Amino acid sequence: MPQAPGRELPGVVSFVRRSSRVNPHQRRVLERLSSKYLIELPTGELSTSIAPGVEVDWQAEFADTGGGASPELFVEIGSGTGDALVGAALAHPTVSFVGFEVYERAVASTMSKLAAAGIRNVRLVMVDAVQGLDQLFAPASIARLSIFFPDPWQKKRHHKRRLVSPAFAQLATSRLAIGARWLLATDWPDYAEQMRQVLDATPGLVNEYAGRGGWAPRPDDRPVTKFEERGLAAGRPVADLAYRRVA
Repeated sequence: MPQAPGRELPGVVSFVRRSSRVNPHQRRVLERLSSKYLIELPTGELSTSIAPGVEVDWQAEFADTGGGASPELFVEIGSGTGDALVGAALAHPTVSFVGFEVYERAVASTMSKLAAAGIRNVRLVMVDAVQGLDQLFAPASIARLSIFFPDPWQKKRHHKRRLVSPAFAQLATSRLAIGARWLLATDWPDYAEQMRQVLDATPGLVNEYAGRGGWAPRPDDRPVTKFEERGLAAGRPVADLAYRRVA
């Protein structure tokens, strides 16, 4: 992965494309809908890595959306089973959406929901999102970045594996256009505090709600998912954050 000297970036910890327990129905969904929604990329040494030199022409990828999708790119990292991605795509039908997810079962579920809703302005990528952000997007090319409920890595000794780190924040900020938004949510209070500390300290980002306690309201286009409902039922409050890229 191309990186700036001295910058260490986290990646997916599994280092493999998660394909276990894909049932026959999910396999058929993947076979039927991958050509419509999935961007297949040459991989590197690991199944979730990207081969050196691989690029994506995003305008060309969204050329078959009937003229409805604009060059404006919204990116979601860890799109899971697609509830937030589908909700956002329905709310913004003229925006081009890219979702990163390495679990095949989740990708199959997302594809089913996209097809059922008749959504055409979404593409999925099954690679390490950190490398994807670094290699597949030009600086200042993303209009919105969303990271909802990333793996909290609950044990303290595993906190270094958390996605939102100073190095990752630096990379992500460089890919955001001026005025672009970065939306985050988690139901783990200590991770919420860590995210806020990291992003508050990242040059080029401002907390949109700094004058109102720092915590953002739920975005209108982010539905309450079953995953989030389970967290709320377990007594874990959800914290949203919203940052904007400035010059």
